[in-house]
Amino acid sequence: MNEVIGSEAEAEVEPEVETRIGRYNRLRVIREVEFGVYLDGVDLVDILLPRRYVPAGCTVDDELDVFVYVDSEDRLVATTDKPRAQVGECASLKVVEVNDVGAFLDWGLPKDLLVPYSEQFKRMEVGKLYTVYVYCDEETGRIAASSKLSKYLPESADDLQPQQAVSLLVSAKTELGYKAVIDNRYLGMIFNSDILQPLQPGQKLRGFVKAVREDGKIDLCLHLQNQASRDELADKIVKHLQENNNVSTLTDKSTPEDIFRQYRVSKASYKKSIGNLFRQKKIVIKPDCIALVV
Repeated sequence: MNEVIGSEAEAEVEPEVETRIGRYNRLRVIREVEFGVYLDGVDLVDILLPRRYVPAGCTVDDELDVFVYVDSEDRLVATTDKPRAQVGECASLKVVEVNDVGAFLDWGLPKDLLVPYSEQFKRMEVGKLYTVYVYCDEETGRIAASSKLSKYLPESADDLQPQQAVSLLVSAKTELGYKAVIDNRYLGMIFNSDILQPLQPGQKLRGFVKAVREDGKIDLCLHLQNQASRDELADKIVKHLQENNNVSTLTDKSTPEDIFRQYRVSKASYKKSIGNLFRQKKIVIKPDCIALVV
């Protein structure tokens, strides 16, 4: 479940004009020492890459792709290990310790990731998974995380389009559906009527922008319906009615589970389809059923 969107990518890392703490950097080896090699920190101090991470055959002037962070003694160090999230990304991570300063998450590095109490949406518990945003304190350079996602990610957008494919990380369940992180950039909502399968916070999946509302809020869906699929659904509804004395108790008030069990579509798609059939005067909609016009 410890999945992350955007991290651990195999894309080539460009040489740096500045070293980014909490991110992958391509840095040049400037000298060798007994316990490792030092890398050119560009705009920062020289950065140690400990011996256990130094590739075989590495020499001065080689460029290495490394992750830079602050170790337990507040020193800048580099590693070739891959954390489950970089600064500016979200991930679902497990709490391994809670103490007086906050909760500590396993993010794949020797030093666990701190979530201060002030950055916890609700008090975290050992052994549980939480979706967090990773950030870097500009004053100290220390990397930490926050479960207060809306503090770092806007819930409105003006550069997303309906039907646009996006990467989603399910972050929390609400009465209306599930909140999800969109491409590590925004927060959106998958409404219950658009959910076709069980979802869990921390789940990573592909989805689509269903709509961007006038206030910029983002509605999401997991499947797109084109005209062919809409026509196919309408045909299935008519056939189902014909096979059941022209009547069905599946209405716009039925549960998403009942609708999905019959048609393998979301409640929103079903409601839209029976609405179209009603406007075409092919069915009538009653409080407790729909009926074929014959």
